[in-house]
Amino acid sequence: MVSTSITSPMVYNEIDPRKQAFVFELDNVLYPEKDYLLQVYYLFATFLEYTEMLDAKAMLNVMTVAYEEYGHEGVFDALQKEFNIDIKYAQNFQILLGNAKLPLKLLLYQQMLDLMQEIVIDRKKLFIVTNGNPQQQLNKIRQIEWHGLEQYLICYFANEYAAKPEPDAIHTLIHEHNLQRRDLVMIGNIKTDELSAEASGIDYINAGSFINTSSK
Repeated sequence: MVSTSITSPMVYNEIDPRKQAFVFELDNVLYPEKDYLLQVYYLFATFLEYTEMLDAKAMLNVMTVAYEEYGHEGVFDALQKEFNIDIKYAQNFQILLGNAKLPLKLLLYQQMLDLMQEIVIDRKKLFIVTNGNPQQQLNKIRQIEWHGLEQYLICYFANEYAAKPEPDAIHTLIHEHNLQRRDLVMIGNIKTDELSAEASGIDYINAGSFINTSSK
């Protein structure tokens, strides 16, 4: 008989109680980025169906498969190749990525919702420091169902300072909120986040310790 051990997800009480501030990345840490992108693809397919009389369902299928195989960067190229889409629509696609009004709210990972609620109950600080286009990241944040947590969140868009792994945004956060490096812990899910925490001199926990996450 082969025995297997299952590691339980990390919970708030296992984190150093001396930590006073928690810094989260956004995509694939607090919610699945795929949930945002697939809704944008749906809206773009609907737009092209109206303007070019193409099959929205077929286009959405192509975009979804391309995303699964190549990641987001390969989606428009796959669509253009399959349906001979005019390159001019690449600009429409980028605009939609930044300001789409989604049909459905984005939902937090349940474990992350629980974690953030416990942080707030414990009267500690919540930050988001996220890479990427600031307009697009803000659009995502606005369409997440926060369950009231939004009033406790302070957001920094790293690209407005220097994209992670550069520590500029973290250094600004520490200065503006009168914190010490030892007070902070960063929760991310890719090497860039880990390197940023290291460069900032703060502790780091991979989001996979709380929940299984994946990123493209």
